Amino acid sequence: MSFTAHRGEVVGLLGANGAGKTTTIRLLTTVLQPTSGAFSVAGVPFTRPAEIRRRVGVLPESAGYPGHQSGSDYLRYHARLFGLGRPEAARVAGRLLADVGLEERASSRISTYSRGMRQRLGIARALVNAPPVVFLDEPTLGLDPAGQRQVLGIVRDIAVRRGTTVILSTHALPDVEEVCTRVLILDKGRVLISGTVGEVTATVAAQRYGQLRVPIELVSPARRALAGVAGLTVEAPDERPDVLRISLPAGVGGEQDHPERGMNLALRAVLNADVPVLSFEVEGARLSDAFLTMTGDGVR
Repeated sequence: MSFTAHRGEVVGLLGANGAGKTTTIRLLTTVLQPTSGAFSVAGVPFTRPAEIRRRVGVLPESAGYPGHQSGSDYLRYHARLFGLGRPEAARVAGRLLADVGLEERASSRISTYSRGMRQRLGIARALVNAPPVVFLDEPTLGLDPAGQRQVLGIVRDIAVRRGTTVILSTHALPDVEEVCTRVLILDKGRVLISGTVGEVTATVAAQRYGQLRVPIELVSPARRALAGVAGLTVEAPDERPDVLRISLPAGVGGEQDHPERGMNLALRAVLNADVPVLSFEVEGARLSDAFLTMTGDGVR
């Protein structure tokens, strides 16, 4: 695999279990030694691993925390490990706790922190040495929606305000779509595709999706009408019994460059069957579609 991440970018490493995301991070942070190839981090070649470790911050997927310490104690300790004096370590700890929204819990024991608070504390610890490159492995795993938003906001701030390069490994496709400036889809240790979210989703741009809502008692006649449209796929989401999700590839009806016109065939078929259309929305291709197309698999 080969890729370059620039200053201020958030690069998402996306892939199923075993794709190589965590291994990539372990290699680039010098936890593992490469058996072949070469890389550099923040301009430092892999042959100088001690210097790389001084210039990166890391949040592992399964980070452990000493429950008896306070958040402030924990960050001051790690700041001291990087050579800061006691006064400076205390200032850095206070500033970082404020940056991640833990200022009011600075003196609380980590054992009283929620999972989301611990993840934010872990991100703060990854920043104690003001690294130019930060590696985050599954930072939103197991968090509720509010915790996810907090963590993603911090990730965005790290890149934008600090100008730090962030390498983000995740299973969560919405996380990638929200904060990543570029994405790499990995499979079995290889980069299948890389680019912006828009560029990656464009690989499946030939596919279009529509959300069709009809009166719930007329869903069956609508499905029968849609069955007459060649190449159409129809799904009925369990949570919305009055909605049909339809997909139609480019080329249906002779419209190779305008697949949305193929959607008109589907809409016309429903209307010709005297089924009222309550709403109809056409969606573009999504990152999940590109992922499934590239890997032929689901996110596990």
